[in-house]
Amino acid sequence: MTENGSGSIGRRGLIVTGAATALTLGTVSFANAAPSGGAGGGRPDETKVVRGTLPSGSPDFVYLPVEVPHGVRELAVSYAYEKTPVPAGTQGNALDIGIFDERGTALGGAGFRGWSGGARSAFFIRADDATPGYLRGPVRAGTWHIALGPYTVAPQGLPYTVTVTLKYGEPGTSPAPVYPPVRAKGRGRAWYRGDCHLHSVHSDGGRTPAEIAALARAAGLDFINTSEHNTTSGHRAWQGLWGDDLLIMTGEEITTRNGHVVALGTEPGHFIDWRYRARDNRFGRFAREARAAGGLVVPAHPHATCVGCGWKFGFGDADAVEVWNGPYTPDDEVTLQEWDNTLAVAARSNRPWLPAMGNSDAHRDPDRVGGPQTVVLADDLSREAIQAGLKAGRSYVAESAAVSLSFSVSGGHGQHAGIGGRLRAGADEPVTARLEVTGAPGCSVSFVTDQGTLYTTPLPASGTGTAEWATTPSYATYIRAEVRHAPATPGLPGPLTAFTNPVFLEG
Repeated sequence: MTENGSGSIGRRGLIVTGAATALTLGTVSFANAAPSGGAGGGRPDETKVVRGTLPSGSPDFVYLPVEVPHGVRELAVSYAYEKTPVPAGTQGNALDIGIFDERGTALGGAGFRGWSGGARSAFFIRADDATPGYLRGPVRAGTWHIALGPYTVAPQGLPYTVTVTLKYGEPGTSPAPVYPPVRAKGRGRAWYRGDCHLHSVHSDGGRTPAEIAALARAAGLDFINTSEHNTTSGHRAWQGLWGDDLLIMTGEEITTRNGHVVALGTEPGHFIDWRYRARDNRFGRFAREARAAGGLVVPAHPHATCVGCGWKFGFGDADAVEVWNGPYTPDDEVTLQEWDNTLAVAARSNRPWLPAMGNSDAHRDPDRVGGPQTVVLADDLSREAIQAGLKAGRSYVAESAAVSLSFSVSGGHGQHAGIGGRLRAGADEPVTARLEVTGAPGCSVSFVTDQGTLYTTPLPASGTGTAEWATTPSYATYIRAEVRHAPATPGLPGPLTAFTNPVFLEG
């Protein structure tokens, strides 16, 4: 084992990667290369250790170059850092990690080989296998880069240690990945239930894909979308878990320092980069890339209070927005109200409106897969049909499969529009909104318009009932429905049980 001092502050260089600046440390070199044409078999493992301290105010990414010689079968990395005590209200140390191969660290380039954030302290890569979060494949010769992400740094700095081990031998072969099919049997045109924001052991989740698939079926879901933080390693981990009853789409939670966004239903294996902030003016490029890869762009938990979670990129490049994330909390209520404001703006300006959805963001027990879930009207149970329904707003969000809604608005001349639709009627022509609910005992129904909540009525004790409300297009620009539990605090709205996307009225 060799100690290497390349991590000292005085020996860093400043480089530019894509739009963002990043520190690059001194290179870690392994002197004992395999003989020319040899595979390095029989050579002992080699290990080097790098120690250093990152100062407060470090850039988002610090790269540690590693010169990998020929003949390496496996590359293994471990790291540790000091969690220095800090006063209350001050951010302590948190250091993420990932790696790029000899193809480089260019923004959006081909060099990405894995990311585990702060979820793991060690990983390995070889041709036939890799730690979850990392992409298996040959360890080719060249300059690899370990990516350190100082998520937060204490005022005293962030001391760290990185250990790199090379194991020599025959490289082995990489099995061809098997990805989920893009279509399940389904029921034709129907309402399908799904959860599009889930985490497994391939990022910071505690469940295996098999456990998630079982929980999805138990929750009454028809489709799910994999969304690991900044990696696609989980796309190949679902073999044997799909079926006629469960569509598994692949995606990614693009986790930037200025908010998170779910790439929903991208092509398997397609990686979307995350190394930029709003100030870099790069999000539009990667939103277009996600759509070009067959996905939808869905900002996640826009008002979450965790560091870096607040959404700063705006919604001009979004296809939908995650309004409800996991158990209903005040930040979800803020997001719901902000989204409702966008509906009024869209109606006034005759611009496209942004549909809402809800997902569990489940990581581990006791997080509930399918709580909440988005129920979408789709022509069949396929990636394309589900995405079309979501993008058109033909959907509602429910806390569980026990809750079902049917919402429509009708006019006096036979006009009819369902969720996500538009109803044309005279400005003063009476129209009637109707909501049918099952599975919501102890709850109330409200109709919401651009003027706010204009009608509320309790459901029967059974939780099954119908509510109707009459209005006109001159009085309401749109109507959507909410079902809520009783308020926990007098004067404040109760937690959501379910809500619909709107029906717009055109007078």
